[in-house]
Amino acid sequence: MVRMEILFLLLSAFVFSSSSVEAGFIGVNYGRVADNLPPPENVVALLKTIGVTNVKLYDADPSVLRALAGSGIEAVVTVPNELLATAATRRNFALAWVQRNVAPYYPSTLVKFVAVGNEVFADPNNLTDFLVPAMRNFHAALAQLGLDGVVKVSSPIALTALQTSYPPSSGAFRPDLAEPVMRPMLELLHQTGSYMMVNAYPFFAYEDNTDAISLDYALFQPNSGVVDAGSNLRYYSLLDAQIDAVFAAMSALSYDDIKIVLSETGWPSKGDKKETGAGLANAAAYNGNLVRRILSGNAGTPMRPQADLDVYLFALFNENQKPGPESERNYGLFYPDEQKVYDIAFALGGDPRGRGRWNENRGRAISPAPSTERVSSTGATWCVANKMAGAVKLQAALDYACGEGGADCRAIQPGAACFHPNTLEAHASYAFNSYYQTQGRASGTCDFNGASLVVYQPPETGTCLLQHRV
Repeated sequence: MVRMEILFLLLSAFVFSSSSVEAGFIGVNYGRVADNLPPPENVVALLKTIGVTNVKLYDADPSVLRALAGSGIEAVVTVPNELLATAATRRNFALAWVQRNVAPYYPSTLVKFVAVGNEVFADPNNLTDFLVPAMRNFHAALAQLGLDGVVKVSSPIALTALQTSYPPSSGAFRPDLAEPVMRPMLELLHQTGSYMMVNAYPFFAYEDNTDAISLDYALFQPNSGVVDAGSNLRYYSLLDAQIDAVFAAMSALSYDDIKIVLSETGWPSKGDKKETGAGLANAAAYNGNLVRRILSGNAGTPMRPQADLDVYLFALFNENQKPGPESERNYGLFYPDEQKVYDIAFALGGDPRGRGRWNENRGRAISPAPSTERVSSTGATWCVANKMAGAVKLQAALDYACGEGGADCRAIQPGAACFHPNTLEAHASYAFNSYYQTQGRASGTCDFNGASLVVYQPPETGTCLLQHRV
């Protein structure tokens, strides 16, 4: 991941655009820079349990590829950056790599892409000149083995490949990349029917420009939007603006028919004090809203409304050995023990909120037929306040939980054991969790119209521990 050093104008709102196209897919990046991750067989079982059918790897580890065999999960394998110079100058090396890392596993393991390097333009070792020749050699190797029809070649780029990105319609590649690198890369992708892979992180742009970018705009939350003066298109999310800047840069080189795959995007659930915006609620909002958008078929952007964007979330696990700020080790959807960091669904269908859900419009609970579904049948889970919901919504939901909802709120009254910390968020977490546990953690009982979320590790609430059912 590379920090995007570009200022985006304050923009504010998220409204799903209507689209009749087929929904894209949601995949995950399976990074393994950690010493405490479960074995690959367990990881494949986890992916199948949550319904994820696409995974991107940062290598071509045989143990992972063997574990994926017969699973039906499509995989992206990656050629490490350090091999690009050799692969670019020795076609036989590329052939041997494919013979060793792709051919023996396909089709039992559904290798879908060979990613040649990762964010090569940002690599301090200056590997840019080797990228396109290496991509050509890997495609030639796949063709020689009769695999080029089913396994495509691409290379994820970071947004630092852009010279300009705001407004989105003015998007353009850097002059040192546009003609010598991007044009031949795009031509190769065009000729082979492959896709442009893009790594985009609204978190970086927001963190660097909190005075100019609204958090709602970065998280797909409701706000008013802003018009691109160059195209007269209105934007409601930072990610849309980032993607359309890449589309514009490709169009400037006369490549309008190449699909973009979002090869990395995500939001950290924890960060250093200076990493503004990093946090559990924001991560759940960004990834949860993005997943719902993609799966509902509303993946188009203002510039390309019919796009059926495919997305690989970063990342599957928190990785404890990643260098850098605290956020780098906290992008995971899961802890290494396979417990969720926060709760998002990877499939659409039915009303996921279930019974007893808070309805803001009516100000009371709606109780349809009781649901027997459980958020978790084993282990401990908690329901905590989503501070991103805002004080008004939190207070309304707190009043309901302690009133009509029947939560036991005696402990957060003045002078009681859990009154401190005396904050709306802490009191709401206690009340929401009391209601959630009393309801047996039934599906939908930790919702309150977005004012709460389920967590899978003991929440930090001062000295007062929140109860849980075993």
